[in-house]
Amino acid sequence: MFTNTNINFEALKRKAYNGRWATLEDGIIPLTAADPDFRMSSEIEQGIIEYIKDGYLSYGPFSGIPEFKKSVAEHFNTEKKGNFTPENVLAVNSAAQGMFLIAKYVLNPGDEAIIFDPVDFLFKKTVEAVGGNIKLCAVDSKTGDIDFEMLVSLISPKTKLISVCNPHNPVGRVYSKEILKKISEIAAAHDLWVMSDEIWSDIVYDKKEFNTYSSVSEEAKKKSFTVFGFSKSFGIAGLRIGAVLCNDQELLDDFTEKSNFNSTIEGVSTLSQIAASVAIDKAKPWFNDFLTHLQHNRDLAHSMLSNSGILTPNLPEATFVIFPKIENGLSSEEFAQHVLQKGKVAIVPGSERWFGKGAEGHIRICFSTSQELLTEGLHRIINSF
Repeated sequence: MFTNTNINFEALKRKAYNGRWATLEDGIIPLTAADPDFRMSSEIEQGIIEYIKDGYLSYGPFSGIPEFKKSVAEHFNTEKKGNFTPENVLAVNSAAQGMFLIAKYVLNPGDEAIIFDPVDFLFKKTVEAVGGNIKLCAVDSKTGDIDFEMLVSLISPKTKLISVCNPHNPVGRVYSKEILKKISEIAAAHDLWVMSDEIWSDIVYDKKEFNTYSSVSEEAKKKSFTVFGFSKSFGIAGLRIGAVLCNDQELLDDFTEKSNFNSTIEGVSTLSQIAASVAIDKAKPWFNDFLTHLQHNRDLAHSMLSNSGILTPNLPEATFVIFPKIENGLSSEEFAQHVLQKGKVAIVPGSERWFGKGAEGHIRICFSTSQELLTEGLHRIINSF
């Protein structure tokens, strides 16, 4: 199911944007944006077809259709130690939009938010988009370990938000219950909001336990929002579907009102919600096979890069990206440009633009493709020097 013969390259060249097949010259292998090369499961495809067969695409409830809210709540409660009701779920048009709306709700212009460094650029982008100021808390670029002394030292009277990326992109760390509890204690002691981005929380390896942030303590339930999405686990990025979850119903209701969901200003395609609901309810067997494939690819990438002499890889506990350290003296941008020109492989440089200052000296490689294509891409990277 996840071999080269199962990839429709013509479809990818027409549809896969965001630094991938549709934006690159022929002959270049994109190991860039975190998006699978494989088609979505047949269950999702059939679910979409069934939903539109009667010819109606009417307005749905403003906060999300019941099937979607129920599926997401049950998914978190079953798989992620959550304790959510369907009413605790708000449908949003992507995890990225959820992050932006939370920043907008929590921050006034000039307020400060603490984010990790390195971390995906959307954390910085969403805070700055609402007039907030960023404070960077260092995490180890190989292990994802948080510098808690630094975290506490960054808190000032202007601090309003701590943003958590769990599992961590690009390092692939899954934060334990104990670490999340420590974050919740710090947040509670200083009356701070917490936003936990958990879009990668399905893709966890070696049967490692995952705890959704709000489940780890009573403190964590207060003044916290959880963000989730479906683009990584089920390959439906183009449907732009995500969710914001919150255990405090009054808080979520206020957030929903102030984010303009109680009107037709905001709202999410019912078709996208059906696809996401079907993904959770019926496509788990497909996903389990996908996860097994990804773990093999992770191990393959780690092994090949470990023996390269050019890059020293981390071993991600989650996600389908790997974040190796450059060992030949080139900067992240120089390395990425060299590999693109000489090896015909596109990768993401560990530059400040994408991940923050703490990412320099690294590159990010996406491995959600076939074993054949990953092997070829990694050979090209290694042999380009």
